[in-house]
Amino acid sequence: MSDKVSTVFAALADPTRRAILSMLLEDDMAVTDVAHPFQMSLAAISKHLAILASAGLITQEKRGRVKWCKLEPDALREASIWMQGFGQFERIDLDAFERFLETELAPPADQAP
Repeated sequence: MSDKVSTVFAALADPTRRAILSMLLEDDMAVTDVAHPFQMSLAAISKHLAILASAGLITQEKRGRVKWCKLEPDALREASIWMQGFGQFERIDLDAFERFLETELAPPADQAP
């Protein structure tokens, strides 16, 4: 397995980073908007974003004074190809991936508002 694939899987291992990716499936977001739903500091969110960016899963761009984050779905391609080698996995369907993330990140039924 290449270092790039290892980096992608390491980035996906954290639930906060998976939640961020799920949010970015909808649209590009400002860093402050990404941070809003989480109960952690902006510095902590920035560290998560840096890990996602170093894995190539997102890109960040400064527009004026605001730093924006954008999902880079092609970054999952090499990991998907690696998983296909096992024959039991199909190509990653980003819509299915989004549904998976939403299911994983949904609060348990007994804790739903």
